[in-house]
Amino acid sequence: MSEHNHVVSKDGNLSINRVNDALERIEPEQKERILNNFEDFKGYLSKRIQLAQKIGLGEEQLAVAAEKIADYLAAHEEPRNSEEKLLLELWKVGSKEERHRLAHMLVKLAQQ
Repeated sequence: MSEHNHVVSKDGNLSINRVNDALERIEPEQKERILNNFEDFKGYLSKRIQLAQKIGLGEEQLAVAAEKIADYLAAHEEPRNSEEKLLLELWKVGSKEERHRLAHMLVKLAQQ
């Protein structure tokens, strides 16, 4: 896959506008495995965060990406468990600033 298809370029720059495309390329079976169980979801996020940190992304860049992913999930995916339902409800009632703060908290949760 060429670099123009990736969310993060080789030089470490984050292309937030490519997040939706990257999420839509995930195979349906893999997406179901990731989203079906909250621990699997956290594990998937944790691996992606570790990879992003290795190429130099900082906490703010991770939170911006997490915010974009949460926007995508809220718009395109039904919650599959009680944790995802709670996150969706919090996302829907939160202001832009609260959503951004929640994105920071999700990154921290996935790092544990």
